[in-house]
Amino acid sequence: MIDIKEVARKVIADEAVAIGNLVHFIDDDFEKVVKLIYESKGRVIVTGIGKSAIIAQKIVATLNSTGTPAVFMHAADAIHGDLGMICHDDVVICISKSGNTPEIKVLIPLIRNVGNEQIVAMVSNTDSFLAHNAAYVLKAQVEREACPNNLAPTNSTTAQLVMGDALAICLIQCRSFSSRDFAKYHPGGSLGKRLYTRVSDVYDCENAPRVTPEDGIRKVILEMSGGRLGAVAVTTETGELLGIITDGDLRRMLEKYEDVDDLKAKDIMSVSPKTISEEELAYHAFQKMEKNSITQLVVTDDHLIYKGMVHIHDILREGVV
Repeated sequence: MIDIKEVARKVIADEAVAIGNLVHFIDDDFEKVVKLIYESKGRVIVTGIGKSAIIAQKIVATLNSTGTPAVFMHAADAIHGDLGMICHDDVVICISKSGNTPEIKVLIPLIRNVGNEQIVAMVSNTDSFLAHNAAYVLKAQVEREACPNNLAPTNSTTAQLVMGDALAICLIQCRSFSSRDFAKYHPGGSLGKRLYTRVSDVYDCENAPRVTPEDGIRKVILEMSGGRLGAVAVTTETGELLGIITDGDLRRMLEKYEDVDDLKAKDIMSVSPKTISEEELAYHAFQKMEKNSITQLVVTDDHLIYKGMVHIHDILREGVV
């Protein structure tokens, strides 16, 4: 019986070495390709065959999600009609370990025939048909595969994947692609919602329990119960925020006072409550609640006029975290 753990560790170590060696292949051609894509008015067409085609699809997905328009074209399908997707201004990246597969040898001249000379080769074998017939060569070279028979694509496909990531990250830097830009391409899921959803999108502005400083405890309890937020804001008649009363304040009131009938809101309210603007990201509201160990924030405008409350349940319900 083989030592499974040891085999797995060796595969990981082999692939780590293959990736580490890529730093020596970041050369002038790599820099030229990044600039070519950045300055291009077209798209990036990424093509390949076999396992390289799968890596090509992942590279396309990464480029698209980070602001570089990209399209996957299977090398075999290209010679049966899909070649028509290539436009004159597109940059074509052809991925192949050997650079000598029959499909690649047929495809490269056809790409040139449609008037596109900006062919980029991503190869391990730099003495290959693809490397010799490309305008630029990205060296994803590996000495051997992690497979004991040196057959199954392992180190080579990992190297291709990492080289594609290096391209994408360089383009992110060139474009000054920010988290807000990222959110535009990822509106779904918690990641997109975290970067895009604002407090105004999640809190109920119609449910804004409030009392004035002179209101009695009975009204405080009724307003808090009606709002179902576990708190009520204390404001002036014109809506300026003065404080907050939480269910915790009510419990402390009962522990402190034997007779509560004559107490008013101003007697038990907490001044300087934690607030947040409607325009703030909902995720920032969650972080503020977490930091202060509270479950709601008072929503105000720039002039501290009370707008309502955002509860942690509002944020969780929207899938922001």
